[in-house]
Amino acid sequence: GEILDDVPGGLWTRAVLDENRRKAAPDLGRTVVSVDPSVTATETSDETGIIVAAMGQDGRGYILNDGSIHGTPRTWAQRAVSLYRENAADLIVAEANNGGDMVKDTIHAVDPNIHVKLVRASKGKHVRAEPISALYEQGRVSHIGGFAELEDQMLLMTSGGYAGERSPDRLDALVWALSELFPDISRPVDNIDWLAGLQTNTGGWMGS
Repeated sequence: GEILDDVPGGLWTRAVLDENRRKAAPDLGRTVVSVDPSVTATETSDETGIIVAAMGQDGRGYILNDGSIHGTPRTWAQRAVSLYRENAADLIVAEANNGGDMVKDTIHAVDPNIHVKLVRASKGKHVRAEPISALYEQGRVSHIGGFAELEDQMLLMTSGGYAGERSPDRLDALVWALSELFPDISRPVDNIDWLAGLQTNTGGWMGS
C-alpha cells in the first residue's frame, strides 16, 4: 500500500489507526473470517477481501490478519478455509450480493463442515462503514500490527463515498467481520427505522 495522508471527509484517520494499534492480541473469544468475494479471476477483476477478526476478552475487537487475494473462487475459498482453521474461527461471513448461494457452495466444496453465514448489502459501502468507523473513534478496535493495503482503503473511504480507483474489497470484508462481532452498533446499516428511533431517544447516532 501507499503511505496516504488523511482524506477530507474520511471516515478514518491515520492518527486513529495508529493510536489503537497493538503489537499482540490479548486472550481472545469469538473469531470470524469475513469474505467479500470476487466471482471472476481475470486481470481486471477485483480482489477478494478476506479479513480475520476476533473479540477480545477485554471487549475490544482485534483485526488479526488480512488474507485478501486475487484468484479464482476456488483459490479464495481455500484461503478463507485455511485462515478459519489456523485461527480456530467459528464462522465465515461472506457477502452474497455477487454470486448468491454459489458463495457458500464454493466454500463448502473445500470443506463442507465450515460454518458459513451469507450477508447481503442493501446500503452503500460508505453507509455500511460509518458505524464501524465509530468503533475506531471510540477506541474499541485495534489492528495487531500493520495492514498497509487495508488501511489505505480505510483512509480513502469518506462520508460521501469511496475516493479510491478500485473497489475497497479489504475494507468491505473488515466491515462485515466487525458487524458480526458488534451486532448492536451495526444495526443502522440495514434498519433505518431503528436508526430514526435511536436519534429520537438519544439525540444522535450511537458513537458519533
